[in-house]
Amino acid sequence: VQLQASGGGLVQAGDSLRLSCAASKGSIRNYAMGWFRQAPGKEREFAAAISWGSGNRKYADSVVGRFTISRDNAKNTVYLQMNGLKPEDTANYYCAAGDWTSQRYLYWGQGTLVTVSS
Repeated sequence: VQLQASGGGLVQAGDSLRLSCAASKGSIRNYAMGWFRQAPGKEREFAAAISWGSGNRKYADSVVGRFTISRDNAKNTVYLQMNGLKPEDTANYYCAAGDWTSQRYLYWGQGTLVTVSS
């Protein structure tokens, strides 16, 4: 599975963005999908994940109530709706496909940069 993230950009604090992650060369249907982010000079961290059937979601404490992960298996795409963006949300955002139970991710896309100005 190849993953392509898009939708990043430069926004102001309080704005919203929706990231998309489109899959090719395979289906995401049987995979849990996750979004991770890496800020400049920091390690990559978990942001959100969704199980293969959308029955389960989990979020990092730092994004709860502001970010929403969703998926459309028919379109082979996962989304991350980000509302109330803060400067500390500035990072490269990566999508990944893997296993819900172990939260191990096998396939990774390239990042899309989100920059939030104050």
